[in-house]
Amino acid sequence: MGTTTTAPLRTGSAQESVQAGAARARDLLRLATAGSVDDGKSTLVGRLLHDTKSVLADQLAAVERVSAERGLAAADLALLTDGLRAEREQGITIDVAYRYFATDRRAFVLADTPGHVQYTRNMVTGASTAQLAVVLLDARKGVLEQTRRHVSVAALLRVPHVVLAVNKMDLVGYDEATFRTHAGAFAELATGLGVEDVTAIPLSALAGDNVVERSAAMPWYDGPTLLEHLEAVPVERDPRTEPLRFPVQVVIRPQTPDFPDYRGYAGRIEQGGVAVGDTVVVQPAGRTTTVVGIDTADGPLDAAWAPRSVTLRLADDIDISRGDLLADATRPATVTQDLSGTVCWLGDTPAAPRQRVLVRTGTRTVRAMIRSLDEGLDVTTLERHPAPTSFALNDIGRLTLRLAEPVAVDEYATLRHGGAFLLVDEADGMTLAAGMVGDPLAGGCPGGRPSA
Repeated sequence: MGTTTTAPLRTGSAQESVQAGAARARDLLRLATAGSVDDGKSTLVGRLLHDTKSVLADQLAAVERVSAERGLAAADLALLTDGLRAEREQGITIDVAYRYFATDRRAFVLADTPGHVQYTRNMVTGASTAQLAVVLLDARKGVLEQTRRHVSVAALLRVPHVVLAVNKMDLVGYDEATFRTHAGAFAELATGLGVEDVTAIPLSALAGDNVVERSAAMPWYDGPTLLEHLEAVPVERDPRTEPLRFPVQVVIRPQTPDFPDYRGYAGRIEQGGVAVGDTVVVQPAGRTTTVVGIDTADGPLDAAWAPRSVTLRLADDIDISRGDLLADATRPATVTQDLSGTVCWLGDTPAAPRQRVLVRTGTRTVRAMIRSLDEGLDVTTLERHPAPTSFALNDIGRLTLRLAEPVAVDEYATLRHGGAFLLVDEADGMTLAAGMVGDPLAGGCPGGRPSA
């Protein structure tokens, strides 16, 4: 089980949330939604899009037309999000869809993920890059097994902020005691799994209460609406406190008369920052050198920070190619050929010991073999159980890989970017698993040695 935390449940202040949002420059929030069957997730996402005026006129007209054909008195906003025919016919979400909307304060990328156990891989995919997860529950039903699974996946993926959206408050008479009971039970569950920031909001997606506009039906609630919270929640980590992680994507050598000796290493700064004069280490080789130039399409810089794309020039002529990592020389990544991590199995072919795969971490791809399946993980409770003989589709567990050559990685619990990896079928290139280096629930060393 994850480490128990005692972070209090927050309902916050609406005015504080608005002021915090206004003080921030417009930035980007990646969020994921999850909910049990009939919790109203599609309606909630549709309401967010509709009330933030992020729906085109022809889309809304089509929804209104279909709703009228079904005999509904008002537009069914769930139709804005359930895009597949199978989803519309069943009234459930079965695939990950990405929605984009924006307000004056912030832009949003929303991963609308399914909540069914057979679509665990879809939720893992959608939540893997999320900074915030919105977990819905029906005010009439409270915390269900699917709710436990959703917050367990969020905890496993180290999503830093979780919002509990207690939906369908209109069907319980907007009762404050009902909301407090569900919020307390969820907070106990989430903090017990290691989620440090939990905020509960009572709402009705169908009626629009506390989604974008404040509800007059719940005067007892003085916290932010869902949108106010999404606009104000602090999600950006300070890159100045993190070590540099710069995976090299391409080596630039124009070899033109204007640039006869130019050699630059292009990529995106995934963590931390870099300045001219900094000492960096090339991993996994372990050679150190100095940054002598930072080039961009807009001209040279003295320093740059994540997540900016730049080209670095170095003082020494070192053998560097795509897949190498430039890292902070004082806080390097860990170099290893024995990689232990937690995976969600995405492939139709089960995982088994001695299976050959490709491992992709950052921009590097290496051949590897599954050395052992170490333990399974109950996706609902995150309780560990003895190693299975194989991992099937949607299974989550820990395994150990033996790599053909070393890679530079971080613990996922410490640096999400540097600790994520994929397992790929070397025959057809299909993704087999999404992995997290080390034990994301309890930390732990991925193995290997720190590079000098």
